[in-house]
Amino acid sequence: MNPRTTASALGLALLPLLALTACGSGGAPGTTAVGAQASPAPTQDPVAAVRTVDSIAALLPADVRESGTVRVGSSIGDPPSAYYPNGSDQPPAGLDIDLADAVAKVLGVKLDRQEASFESILPSLGSGKYDVGTGNFGVTTERLKRIDFVTYINDGQGFAVRKGSTALKGKVTDLTRLCGLTVGTSAGTTFEATLEAEKGVCAKAGKKPYDVKVYSEDAAIVTALQQGRIDVVMSTINGLRHQASQPAARTTFLGEYRRLDVGFAFKKGSPLTKAFQAAVNELIEDGTYAKILDKWGTTASAIDASRINPPEHR
Repeated sequence: MNPRTTASALGLALLPLLALTACGSGGAPGTTAVGAQASPAPTQDPVAAVRTVDSIAALLPADVRESGTVRVGSSIGDPPSAYYPNGSDQPPAGLDIDLADAVAKVLGVKLDRQEASFESILPSLGSGKYDVGTGNFGVTTERLKRIDFVTYINDGQGFAVRKGSTALKGKVTDLTRLCGLTVGTSAGTTFEATLEAEKGVCAKAGKKPYDVKVYSEDAAIVTALQQGRIDVVMSTINGLRHQASQPAARTTFLGEYRRLDVGFAFKKGSPLTKAFQAAVNELIEDGTYAKILDKWGTTASAIDASRINPPEHR
């Protein structure tokens, strides 16, 4: 979320409010700007009442049960998924944080949560650095080739513009509506992949192509949008909806483009997936799951049951 020494004061002030999260995005670890006013975290704690379920904990591999610890690579910086409401020197909060903590309690393990950049987490699962990754990772056909997923919400892709902008109005159901505009998004995300894969739609429609500006840090996207250097932002539905609800962000959410399942990410063939799936389903059944989603204003992203490696939504 930088450039630390060059981002404008406007970008820094809005950084936590325009958090551009996916399916996903995420900034560099621990870079919420000093003095930035993050949206306050809700105070309720539905995770506190969660208890270990021995039959589900028994699904964990013996070495994990013995160590009692699961290493989590976590992308933090994007409300309502995961962010620092009180500064990066205080614990993170968010939907991903609560769900992961609740799953750990069902499984009777502790989480060794290690903050990491979004784009680094999936490769690090393959190398064994982390046991599981969280970062609002969308389930795609391409990712399924090298990653196993245990789903926990249904989020997806959407668009937002600067409040008062006349560049784009109404829901984007077809990417030809972006023709002639400059679209900002985050590196290594499903948004970047979608925009690049569909870049030819404007030429086919006889229109000027859209231009894609990819940023590795969220402060740069915020600054570009508010200064008019990009016309529209593509990011997650939940992240953009949350951002638009914060008056200081001065953005307008243009609605959903497409839905994607979102899940805990594991290296291919991980022995942890069945235990995590059972834990998520336990939280759904006992009502904790609904309370967590309600806390973070994401009830529209609820799923009926967790799945392992579902096909990408088309």
